[in-house]
Amino acid sequence: MPRPTQEEGAEADPTHTNAYQQAMNINVQSIHFDADVKLLTYLKEKLVKLTQFHDNIVAADVFLRLEHDGENRQNKVVDIRLTVPGREHFAKRQGKTFEEAASTAVEALRSQVERTKERLREAS
Repeated sequence: MPRPTQEEGAEADPTHTNAYQQAMNINVQSIHFDADVKLLTYLKEKLVKLTQFHDNIVAADVFLRLEHDGENRQNKVVDIRLTVPGREHFAKRQGKTFEEAASTAVEALRSQVERTKERLREAS
């Protein structure tokens, strides 16, 4: 059976999953501000890439907020809770930008997911 193809000239949607992938429910909440569409797209692109490491990711809950930290300015905080059947993974990172914090949080989740999947392989 041939894989579904994208129509010519159509833009790729990073949150679109094909028939061979299980859809991941991504919920983004920005606390006390409105997140830009570019930031939301960036977050969704990063999270969808995690399905390369574990194919049963059910949901991702993302919380974006600003913390008041005086002069440090490392005040953009990203919390991500990743739901996999039978387990939840969590990462909280902060940085100068939301993109920086999200990138490091997703990287932490990637290593958690890989460790979990490897443990499952060893147990079976």
